[in-house]
Parts: sequence; C-alpha cells; structure tokens
Amino acid sequence: MAVNPSTYCSPPLGRSLSPRTSLAFLSRTFLRPCLSPGAQAPGLVLVRSLKSSSGGFGSQNPVSLGESEAPVGSYPQGSSASAIDFLTLCHRLKTTKRKGWINHGIKGPESIADHMYRMALMALIAGDIPSLNRERCIKIAIVHDIAEAIVGDITPSDGVPKEEKSRRESAALNEMCEVLGGGMRAEEIKELWAEYENNSSLEANLVKDFDKVEMILQALEYETEHGKVLDEFFLSTAGKFQTELGKSWAAEIISRRNARLAKVVN
Repeated sequence: MAVNPSTYCSPPLGRSLSPRTSLAFLSRTFLRPCLSPGAQAPGLVLVRSLKSSSGGFGSQNPVSLGESEAPVGSYPQGSSASAIDFLTLCHRLKTTKRKGWINHGIKGPESIADHMYRMALMALIAGDIPSLNRERCIKIAIVHDIAEAIVGDITPSDGVPKEEKSRRESAALNEMCEVLGGGMRAEEIKELWAEYENNSSLEANLVKDFDKVEMILQALEYETEHGKVLDEFFLSTAGKFQTELGKSWAAEIISRRNARLAKVVN
C-alpha cells in the first residue's frame, strides 16, 4: 500500500541504541517519510532512541543485560541487536494493507505479510516438479515483497514506472540489509529478491505464478464475502501464468468463480 506522503512512520520508542549504530546512520534514518513523490531514494523507516542512564540522554554507558552482554564495539555481523532491528522494521509488512483491495472498498483487507505467507504455503504444498528447488521457492515467496516494508505497496494505479518501482525497492532492500548487519544472510536475501525481480529461474517463474494465483484466490474470497465483482484482478492475470502448476491452480480458481457467478445469476 502506498503511504501518504505527509505521514511519517513512527517506530516503537524506548529501544536501546546498539553501540554499533553511528550518528550518521541516525541522522540519515530519523523521521524520514516512507514514500515521497519525487524522492530520490526511499527513506528507512526506523528510529532508535538511547536509553537514559546516569550520564543523561546520549550517554555511551552501556545498559547492563548480564554477563552474556557483548562489550561496547564488539557486536558482530548478524548480532542479536541487528536481528531485532531488522525484524522490527519488517513489522510494517504485517500492518500495511494491500492497496488494490483498499481501492476496491474492501474493509479490513489482507496485509503484505498475509499475501506472502500464503504464497509460501503454496510453495510448501506444491507437488514435485523436475529440477525445481521447492525450499528455494519458499524463501523467494517470503522475500519477494520485503522491500515494501519501506516503500509500501506500489500498484499500477499509482502511475510509477516499472523501472522506478524496481529502483525504489532495490534501494530499500539495501537499507534493510544494512540494518541486518550485512553478511551471508543479507546477501542471500538480496540474491533471492533479485532472482524473483528478474524472473531468472524456474523457482522465480513458479513464485511469480503463485503471486498471481494468491491474488485471484483472494479476489474470489472477497467477492464471496463482500458481494463484489472484482473482474480487474482476473483480467489482469489472464494468460500470464508461466508454469503448468500455476495454470492448473488458476484454472481451478476460475472454474469455482464461474460456478459461483452462474448461481448468482440464476
């Protein structure tokens, strides 16, 4: 869902600032808008705060968490602080609603995370396909929209060119991986996202199909629940499925929809 340019994303306060975080990083990320027209790059949606101590606000005295707490300056890549910072940022995937449904007046629509979760389930239950890495499909499904935690759900109705949408999401993904602290896991996330974005493997082909299958299945469910006709979602995906599994599942959904519409007419 695209974010109102006048709205700034307010993160949870009271989290302690890990010693690895620089003032330059803070100044770059403090209260920047999630998506702003004409912006050169998406802003990272994260604000950190220093926990007060006897040294006052901004004191570099670490907060004692017990003997296992790492000393100042010793946080490695992939530390607990980095992981929790990253997961906190990803919280927005759970709360940001998919804009296509909002535009069609659906009350309480699914979130970005809802959409990605069912896609991952699709990859989990998919039958065996020669040369297909099903585990990689699950990973791609989880990662493919992750940059929307910063840029929001950019839809065709927003009028953003495909190249610009990709540029914004790529920049956002890089910032998220910086929050994660870099390293092997961050590189894997980038690789999975790029594979999906470029549609460059059999796994990406299938997950692209799951993206459309999940959308039309959700459209059918909303038609049933809300008494709406959501032709746009079925028309926009017609003839665009790349795999036999994707075509088969889409055909089943469309068959159920046609049967339902026939009953409504009669």
